[in-house]
Amino acid sequence: MKNAQPLNPELTSYIEQRILPRYREFDRAHDEEHARTVIRRSLELAEAYDVDADMVYAIAAYHDTGLVNGRENHHLDAGRILAADRTLRRWFSEEQIDTMREAVEDHRASAKHAPRSIYGRIVAEADRMIDPETIIRRTVQYGLAHYPTLDREGHYARCMEHLQQKYAEGGYLQLWIEESENARRLEELRQIIREPQRIRRLFDEAFDRENIENIG
Repeated sequence: MKNAQPLNPELTSYIEQRILPRYREFDRAHDEEHARTVIRRSLELAEAYDVDADMVYAIAAYHDTGLVNGRENHHLDAGRILAADRTLRRWFSEEQIDTMREAVEDHRASAKHAPRSIYGRIVAEADRMIDPETIIRRTVQYGLAHYPTLDREGHYARCMEHLQQKYAEGGYLQLWIEESENARRLEELRQIIREPQRIRRLFDEAFDRENIENIG
């Protein structure tokens, strides 16, 4: 296990003040808490590899910034946002910027190719966060934000379609880091998906909680 590397305080100050606040404008499934979780998990995974911690930190911080232009191409837009940020040249070379841009582009779970570097594998794995209750809650949050006209049954159908397409056997999700616990957690989620009463209970709990919080 590699020792954790200290982060450049000037870089973290810049990202804390200028980048992470952008996530406050996104849906609750991709908010600032999500960005901070991906940062933390990325840095934890990076400890096992000979990588630049500052690069890992910045990649994770920028990975969903492209949502400002919508979800469809957010990974590509986030890569462009990172590459266009002249302030990052204070701490990174052009070669490092290119690697970071590729890593951001490669983080999307539905990508058709493997990440092009260990940096892409780290942030892609960190972004998976396979915790059954969290995934169901985030799916509900996204649905409520983007499909407000759906009723409860409509949201449940959308949630199940998403879980089947992404997480069930044959789904498009791929895992990239052996040290991650995601493989075990993915099997737990798949078992829940195979149990109709259990998945319905978790959905209803998440749906009711989100509606109460939205009203509040």
